[in-house]
Amino acid sequence: MLIAFDPLAGMKQPLHPRADLATRPPTILVFDSGLGGLTVHRELAKARPDARFVYCADDAAFPYGGLSEDHLVARVLAVMERLIAIHRPDCVVIACNTASTLVLPHLRARFDLPFVGTVPAIKPACETSASRMVSVLATPGTVARDYTRALIAEFGGGCAVTLVGSPRLAALAETTMRGGEADMAAIAAEIAPCFVTDGERRTDTVALACTHYPLLVDVFRQLAPWPVQWLDPAPAIARRVTQILGPGTGADAPYATALLTGGMALASLSGVFGRFGLAETRVEPLPLH
Repeated sequence: MLIAFDPLAGMKQPLHPRADLATRPPTILVFDSGLGGLTVHRELAKARPDARFVYCADDAAFPYGGLSEDHLVARVLAVMERLIAIHRPDCVVIACNTASTLVLPHLRARFDLPFVGTVPAIKPACETSASRMVSVLATPGTVARDYTRALIAEFGGGCAVTLVGSPRLAALAETTMRGGEADMAAIAAEIAPCFVTDGERRTDTVALACTHYPLLVDVFRQLAPWPVQWLDPAPAIARRVTQILGPGTGADAPYATALLTGGMALASLSGVFGRFGLAETRVEPLPLH
């Protein structure tokens, strides 16, 4: 069994490489509550252009921040049971910080598959900060997790870390992705607490701890009171998946499809998914119970 170092979590976890992947393209399942995981899918597709991708947006339960912890665990396990049985992935990427910080141990216990999660990039943020002042822009659920605070305690490296739990940014990102106009005033209010001064020092690095947030990074740059490094974990996730599955053949992907568990906005989202290379969009009905 190989052991890989996760550059995001700073934790060692087992990998399970498949010998037959040398002769066939892998299937990679990317899972999120909505559209945020597309930022991760984009990097994965660059790293493994030969892979068969299945992207699932659990829009029937969006946003996950509105679910209790027990309900969220039960929901993700139930949806994953169905998806794995149908699509038989070789690797699953949980492209959602809220789900990753809570559900990953349950998924790894239930399924004999490698799962790659998305956790706050506190370690690289603190390593690269020159001012030693870092902010973590996340959902309220991620901010509240003991897991997040444990990462700060272990990898903060003496940095002053400000946790900012935004209740609205994920929905604002979804709106812009669906063709709506960006609410600049609302976005500015959500990111304002990230910018902290202490004498002559000020925040110079913001870790984007929700996969929806890189969808708005150009807007963040426009609205920021001073320039900062916006740290997107997606490239590190892609490197981790490549480590698990291998570098690939460089051939064209067999196909890529997007699934919606609710499908209320199927017509408008087909175009969004198409821009990310997901040519087919369909509904995999999994209503929220």
